[in-house]
Amino acid sequence: MPTVPVSSEVSLHYDTFGDRSKPPLLLAMGLGAQMILWDEAFCELLAAQGFFVVRFDNRDAGLSTHLDHLGPPNIPLEYIKFMMQIPVRAKYTLVDMADDVAGLLDALSLSKVHLVGASMGGMIAQNFAVRHPTRIASLTSIMSTTGRRSLPQATWKARRALLAPPAKRGDTEGAVRRMMHVFRTISSRTHPPDEARLRAICTRHVERANNPAGVARQLLAIAAGDDRTQIVRMIKAPTLVMHGDEDPLIPYAAGAETARVIREGGGASQFVLVEGMGHDIPVPLWPRLVAEIAAHARGQS
Repeated sequence: MPTVPVSSEVSLHYDTFGDRSKPPLLLAMGLGAQMILWDEAFCELLAAQGFFVVRFDNRDAGLSTHLDHLGPPNIPLEYIKFMMQIPVRAKYTLVDMADDVAGLLDALSLSKVHLVGASMGGMIAQNFAVRHPTRIASLTSIMSTTGRRSLPQATWKARRALLAPPAKRGDTEGAVRRMMHVFRTISSRTHPPDEARLRAICTRHVERANNPAGVARQLLAIAAGDDRTQIVRMIKAPTLVMHGDEDPLIPYAAGAETARVIREGGGASQFVLVEGMGHDIPVPLWPRLVAEIAAHARGQS
């Protein structure tokens, strides 16, 4: 699994599944999440549908560049500013993260891809679709949002879990337990995570790379982006928007709004409500999600 430079200060770690001669499909993960949350078996299912699948770690996550020289943000202060609608100063932006994706395509000699983004990955994909329109064959946005403030917001329980202080440095077990709590809080009620599998995933995630300051910098990038309605309105790539009806972190109205705004701007979008999905990708729903993604991308190839 190699790492390649995508700009003067950032290198991204990635791996691939399937035949490189097939249409490329790139998977972008969400806040603080490493590429391994796109499960290997899920990626193999997509590859079996006839795609060259690429997953990667965003900057400040996993084995990609950690921008530690930028320092840790003061999240409590910035959260207050955000709630008071005072501009948030981020160390970098979602636009920078979208340009990282373009740099990854350059490094892999991929001229155009089907781009699938989950949560923050969807926000990165939105910006990529507007900044690099000739390089995106189709867009799939999963459990993401335009960021419009009047949309239904996260439940207090979900917000509190996400913003809980990180474990102390070196406390692997504490970091694993915190991550497990977040996942239990935001995941599907119909298909709750299996405890043994959840612990294994969280342990692997924390042991691979634990970077709370990087998560905080990503969170500020989201906050600084704020309402992206005008950006989303400019998306012209054929777009599939999927959202779970049990999402407590980004309620499904945000997905419906994303699809509506793209159509309002003259783009083509389809909204699919996924019953029994929270802010996660439950194993029992993999066949449906893979089928929806593959059918959408195949229709634009």
